[in-house]
Amino acid sequence: MVRDGYYYGLAFAAMAVLLGWLTIPALAIVPLGLAAFFMWFFRDPARPIPAFEGAIVSPADGKVTDISVVHIEGEPRTRISIFLNVFNVHVNRSPAAGTVTDVRYQKGLFGNAMGAVSAEQNEQNIVTLDSEYGTIIFKQIAGLLARRIVFTKKTGDRVERGERVGLIKFGSRTDVIFPADAQMKVHIGENVKGGSTVLAIAQPRGIAVEHREMAEVR
Repeated sequence: MVRDGYYYGLAFAAMAVLLGWLTIPALAIVPLGLAAFFMWFFRDPARPIPAFEGAIVSPADGKVTDISVVHIEGEPRTRISIFLNVFNVHVNRSPAAGTVTDVRYQKGLFGNAMGAVSAEQNEQNIVTLDSEYGTIIFKQIAGLLARRIVFTKKTGDRVERGERVGLIKFGSRTDVIFPADAQMKVHIGENVKGGSTVLAIAQPRGIAVEHREMAEVR
C-alpha cells in the first residue's frame, strides 16, 4: 500500500475511535468505512513486468479511451489515453526504461479527464523519457476528482520499465506518446494494468531510423 493510505486510513480510524468513545458508537461507522476505503484505494499490488525487448507498458490501470496520432515538433507520434476511475489502482509506472530528460508541471483545469481538451487544458505533469526506442512522453493528467499529482523522480534519473514513479489521487487520466512506427498491442475500450499490459512494441532507435530511410528511398 502507498504511504498515503496509512495517513488517511489511520486518521479516519482515530476519528472513529473518538466518535465511538465520546458520542454514540454507531457514529463511528462512517469514519471506519472511510478508513477502509482509503486503505483500499491506495493499494499497490505487485505486477509482473514484461521483459522482452521493445515493450512499452501501460503507466496506469484503467481503460483505453483514445488512440490517435499527434504531431510533436513536426513529427507524427502515437498517443494512447487511459482513463482511471476511482476504483482503479492509482499508482503510476514508467512505460519504458530510460532517462528522465524533462519534468514539467502545468497548472490548469480540473475538467472531465475523458474530454478531448483535457490533454491540453487540465492540470498535469508532463514527463519526457529518453529511451533506446526514441523519445517517450508520459502525462499524468488531473480529472474532476483528482487534486494532487505526485511524481517521485527528477530530471536525470534513470527509470526502468514498469518502475513505480508516482501517483494521481482520485480519478484521472494518463497519456503515453511514443514513436508512430511502434506496433500497437491494445485497442480502444480495453482495460489495462499498470506495469504489466503491453501497449505497443517499439523498435530500437537505430533500426527504426534505418527502416524509415529505406521507406523514403522506395
